[in-house]
Amino acid sequence: MAYTAMSGNGTTPDDPLQTAVWRLRSRACWADAAALLQPVGADAALQRAALLVERCLYTEQGWEEAEDALRTAEALAHTDDERGAAACERGQLAYAATLHQVRDRADEARAALGRAAALIAPGAPGRALLDFRRGLLAENLTRSPQAARAAYRRAHAGAVAHADPLLLSFTWRHLAGLALRDGELAEARHGFSESLRIREELGYLVGTAPALASLADAEVEPEASRLREEARRLFRLLGGVPTWLSRQLAPLPPAAGAATA
Repeated sequence: MAYTAMSGNGTTPDDPLQTAVWRLRSRACWADAAALLQPVGADAALQRAALLVERCLYTEQGWEEAEDALRTAEALAHTDDERGAAACERGQLAYAATLHQVRDRADEARAALGRAAALIAPGAPGRALLDFRRGLLAENLTRSPQAARAAYRRAHAGAVAHADPLLLSFTWRHLAGLALRDGELAEARHGFSESLRIREELGYLVGTAPALASLADAEVEPEASRLREEARRLFRLLGGVPTWLSRQLAPLPPAAGAATA
């Protein structure tokens, strides 16, 4: 499956439709991007579902549209790869609903990603994205950083092998986050910097503010404040998306700021 959320290479000069979809998606216009796709076949239906699932994760809205698109994609999937990609999106939607406390669907997320693992062959392009999402579950739902790190590393290797720079930006960022948690500042700074570089090169605007904010967490003043202010500018430009970034960008109270400095 070539076109899945959190995966891709940016604009496609020989495919104007995919270029238009990418540009809308990268600017947080997932519904507009999805509207360009007619779900008449498995690939288009899966891509459309992936876009709407990603919108849920970033905006905490559009759950019913994502469910409808996903059911269509599941109905049109016939090969193991297509069924595996649909199951991967099903797992991601259930993960997002659990993460944002819409509804506890953690068991559904695990089951769907397990089903995807049985359908997507090791070494297949979709396996790297699946590994990354299994890492998200391990880190944020199971609270198992060791399992998350192993999954992110598998995803990272797969993203390199299949030349998937956008996914690579996610694996860099999440591996760096685990390094920061362990106090490995140099490793964290390197990973966050790589993630930011890739996203800026791809023009992935909706992912640039989170990358800036993450790098700020690993930097010292005054660079940390400069990065956070740039992240706030982009966050406001995109209308407060991703929603969860507002907590990370909230100004520190004076006492906390003095202690951090």
